[in-house]
Amino acid sequence: MTVRDPISAPDAAGRPRRVTRRFPLFTKDTARPEGGGRAAPGDAPAPARQWPVLAVLGLAGLGLLVTALGQFRIGTLLIGAALLGGGAMRWLLPDVGMLAVRSRFTDIVTYGVLGTVIVMLALMAQPDPWLQIPFLKDTLHFTVTNE
Repeated sequence: MTVRDPISAPDAAGRPRRVTRRFPLFTKDTARPEGGGRAAPGDAPAPARQWPVLAVLGLAGLGLLVTALGQFRIGTLLIGAALLGGGAMRWLLPDVGMLAVRSRFTDIVTYGVLGTVIVMLALMAQPDPWLQIPFLKDTLHFTVTNE
């Protein structure tokens, strides 16, 4: 009795392909993330098709410019708002183009957590923080010893 190589469904060209449990040496394609389609029709110009990622990058770039011009708190708030806006667009819009990097859930969590952390750090920046969290000062006293 001879054992032949198992054959699965045909590939894109219609040829039968060998089934193996090993990963291929070279990846030939990847699945587009859900929501990774064009954000505008295909006949629209390229920038219009990718407006969600351009909006996030534009606001983050504006935040970097404002930060470089000396307004640290306002600039970092703009950067955090850009990430939070990206998370909101990823949640609400069916297609966001290149703003979709991973699965919808992972993108929303990543944009949301990073945006929230940046906004919180901007609000607590010294001197004269806009937000003071009392237990953080107590935590610092427990972690630093005076010997």
